[in-house]
Amino acid sequence: MTAAADPVPTVMAALGDSISAGFNACGWYVACTSRSWSAGDAVGVDSHYLRLLAIGPAIKGHNLNFAVPGSTSADLAAQAQKAVAAKAAYVTILIGAQDACVSRESHMTPVATYRARVDRALAVLAPAGVKVFAASIPDIKRLWRIGKENAVAKSFWALGRICPTMLADAGSIAKKDQARRNRVRERVQDYNAEMANACAAYGPGCRYDGGAVFSYPYTLDHISKWDFFHPNADGQRALAQTTFKMGFPWVMDPLTQAPPALAR
Repeated sequence: MTAAADPVPTVMAALGDSISAGFNACGWYVACTSRSWSAGDAVGVDSHYLRLLAIGPAIKGHNLNFAVPGSTSADLAAQAQKAVAAKAAYVTILIGAQDACVSRESHMTPVATYRARVDRALAVLAPAGVKVFAASIPDIKRLWRIGKENAVAKSFWALGRICPTMLADAGSIAKKDQARRNRVRERVQDYNAEMANACAAYGPGCRYDGGAVFSYPYTLDHISKWDFFHPNADGQRALAQTTFKMGFPWVMDPLTQAPPALAR
């Protein structure tokens, strides 16, 4: 059965952390919301917003970004409240990397706590009938794998204490370090499973990416050279392309002659 198409929203918002804020995608340690995979307006990224704009001109200028660098699942409900107050009809959610990227394993957000926080945020959005796209958290162990032989990347990770649970002692292949990285990866997978379950519980108004972001085979070419952690503009574009096709079957506005967004 073909899913019923949805009218293009007139207001959308990005919720989440530094990834959705476009952190380090255009400069040194700054949020670059114009290059956000979700609500950005940079042509080269071709975000969800620009893809929606191509088929529904009424959304023009109504691309909000409430994602904040450093946010964890604890901050999601407050962001959702801002989206509802702004009358967003569609939001994207990508949250959880910072729940796992902490100073030590014992400080990682428990899985049950992560789920409860996501449920709380979705409960804020549900009464307003907000359409939700939930993206999986990227596989941060892949970042270690593709960068562990790069001296510059390892220097950034060490000096900046970037995601210590995964990236500390990046050159080590000791069993204890391998085991630590595997446990952190498993925690991210558990978060993703709970996001999928929470999205399913929300009902047909939520679409999960099916693990597409977690499984994406990104390379260092997708990673910002400002910190060797966040997506650069190419990485943001890959996120937009990978996720949008997993989302809602939006109805084209009859006033525009643009091709269907899902074909892009």
